Amino acid sequence: MSNWAYILVMVGVTYLIRTLPLTLIRKPIRSRFLQSFLYYVPYVTLTVMTFPAILEATQSPVSAVIALAAGVAAAWLGAGLLPVAVICCLTVFVSEWFLAV
Repeated sequence: MSNWAYILVMVGVTYLIRTLPLTLIRKPIRSRFLQSFLYYVPYVTLTVMTFPAILEATQSPVSAVIALAAGVAAAWLGAGLLPVAVICCLTVFVSEWFLAV
């Protein structure tokens, strides 16, 4: 099969996934379960894509886990995205510096 066939299949699948809900669901969604499910889908998708990268981006898994814990704690205490990212980066830097020595 040529690359064009793969590209066309990907275009078709992507198009169907994005247009079918718009064409099939015309009434407001009344189910509270379905509304809450759809509300959390973007957050879960972002978490599933980000979490493995967090654990594989550092030189040692120990510094990744320490930075993950620091980031979760900072976010839990109300820090925004940029402060959490800076705290995680600094935590990785310091922890890998101490682990290497």
